[in-house]
Amino acid sequence: MVTELGHFALILAFMVAIVQMIVPLIGAHKRWPGWMAVAEPAANAQFLLTGIAFAALTWAFVTSDFSLRLVVLNSHSAKPMLYKITGVWGNHEGSMLLWVLIVTLFGAMAAWFGGNLPPTLRARVLAVQSAIAVAFFAFILFTSNPFLRLALPPMDGQDLNPLLQDPGLAFHPPFLYLGYVGLSMAFSFAVAALIEGRVDAAWGRWVRPWTLAAWVFLTIGIGLGSWWAYYELGWGGFWFWDPVENASFMPWLLAAALLHSAIVVEKREALKSWTILLAILAFGFSLIGTFIVRSGLLTSVHAFANDPERGVFILMIMVLFTGGALTLYAIRAQAMEAKGVFGVVSRESALVANNILLAVSCFVVFVGTMWPVVAEMFFDRKLSVGPPFFDMAFTPFMIVLGLILPFGAMMPWKRGQLARAVKPLKYWFVLALALALLVWAIQTGRSALGPLGVFMGVWIVAGALVDLWGRTGRVEDRWGRLMRLPRADWGKTIAHAGVGVTFFAICGLVAWKSDDIRVAQLGQPFEVGQFTITLDDVQRLRGPNYFTTMGFVTVEKNGQEIAQLRPEKRDYPVAQMPTTEAGIDYRFLQDVYVVIGDQQQNGGWTVRTYIKPFANWMWAGLLLMSLGGTLSLTDRRFRVAAGARKMPTAGVPAE
Repeated sequence: MVTELGHFALILAFMVAIVQMIVPLIGAHKRWPGWMAVAEPAANAQFLLTGIAFAALTWAFVTSDFSLRLVVLNSHSAKPMLYKITGVWGNHEGSMLLWVLIVTLFGAMAAWFGGNLPPTLRARVLAVQSAIAVAFFAFILFTSNPFLRLALPPMDGQDLNPLLQDPGLAFHPPFLYLGYVGLSMAFSFAVAALIEGRVDAAWGRWVRPWTLAAWVFLTIGIGLGSWWAYYELGWGGFWFWDPVENASFMPWLLAAALLHSAIVVEKREALKSWTILLAILAFGFSLIGTFIVRSGLLTSVHAFANDPERGVFILMIMVLFTGGALTLYAIRAQAMEAKGVFGVVSRESALVANNILLAVSCFVVFVGTMWPVVAEMFFDRKLSVGPPFFDMAFTPFMIVLGLILPFGAMMPWKRGQLARAVKPLKYWFVLALALALLVWAIQTGRSALGPLGVFMGVWIVAGALVDLWGRTGRVEDRWGRLMRLPRADWGKTIAHAGVGVTFFAICGLVAWKSDDIRVAQLGQPFEVGQFTITLDDVQRLRGPNYFTTMGFVTVEKNGQEIAQLRPEKRDYPVAQMPTTEAGIDYRFLQDVYVVIGDQQQNGGWTVRTYIKPFANWMWAGLLLMSLGGTLSLTDRRFRVAAGARKMPTAGVPAE
């Protein structure tokens, strides 16, 4: 009965979404207040009905209702409760229901917090957002229905993919979807502005919180996925330029560019056309990511589905929304006339450079991701594009971006003098360069990546702190003024510092890592770097829904025990799939990472040991970026529609 209720609620939500897509749009065109007013209750009803459907599916997983096909394919009665719940979105159908739930959530939030928006713009934004929901409701109901029953239910299920039975992967997809769908709000604002033929400073103020929220969620989601890959897959890496990793990274890059571009629209009413284009492309790349994950076009450990027919449906959605928005953009391009004029040396120019570098970086990642498909389709050649290409093609743009970041943040609006911006930073530049040269002199036989990371990290972090201190002016009580600065200023500093920390951590980890693989005998210690590793014992144990081969490893440094690690090889009998659980001693400066393999003929065990310097600094950098964005969101100046009072609520240019 609960399942049928959820299915019925989903159908009702689809019908409400159709009404919300059409009626407010006509009302805005005709200036009929009653029709425009339909958008808000419809958005609330849509979210409520979709929430009921999602709750019904969750209940089926929690209670192990094996009459439901999706539960049979993705759950098991012996599975821990956390993974029964996360099994709801650990599959194609359930994840699409989560996607559309978040679409309706953002639509409802626009209705809740958009009271200061002009009525016509609010109606159009909610109508466009509902159009996105309509497309995905149709996709779910016609191709990916999560509420299909089985005529003969089995006694138990086939279990969830063991790789997904992990806390990191439990929360990774929801955060990514919040980021993907958050960009749909920027898209809806962009299309609504194109329909109205109006983009001004107030529009830039409205679109920034949605973009910033999406960027923060994407940062957290990407960080969780990277952390999961680090400790779960057993190869010691944190990023492999996998197609699905790239699918989330591309909209993250464009969201960062959109966020900075919207600042120029808000402050100077410049870059209007470019900002609208970025809003369209950012959501377009979110749809591309959805297509990559679910079409089977590219293989990946992260892929949810391998169904070309459903992939074609998603491709049609992507072409409809992205192509339609770009067509409207071409028609309305003349209405996006910029007002602000700025010099070559100015904050606007620095933000333009920021945008170009981020957009080109995204294009490089896109080409590398899709080139194997293009080569096979048009040249009948099977190619693989791996990390060497991405590292060589992507890294230079990030280095240039890091170099100009401190200068750009301190440039004045409209026009400035390079010498004045350089002056407070010159000593920090010298310090960063000196530290890099010191590291270069100390290390022997290693690449320049380590010293480069030291330089970039110190330079970017110092630049962020100098910029914050410079905002206190020349008042007597500069420390008191510092504490009273707006949260957005603090958020910007923390986020930029996070970029610097992440730069340093990635370069240091790649440049100074070391590894060892050997057949280890029980009780016989061996040396890896500064550490002494001893495999004390190996036991075969049983978990809640798996069997495990667990190693008991002692880690010593300078004759003192510093850690006991428990690397595992798990086997899930229902899913018939093994997984690797690394034993990791997380330390401030470096991690000790141990993986146990198979037993060998001489009685020993294959053991891989990695020394990972500054790995935790990478997660700290991503956390700082997310914290900075969240802190900025709490600034009252950046709340949704905070600047609406500056914009007349009556009248818009002729259609």
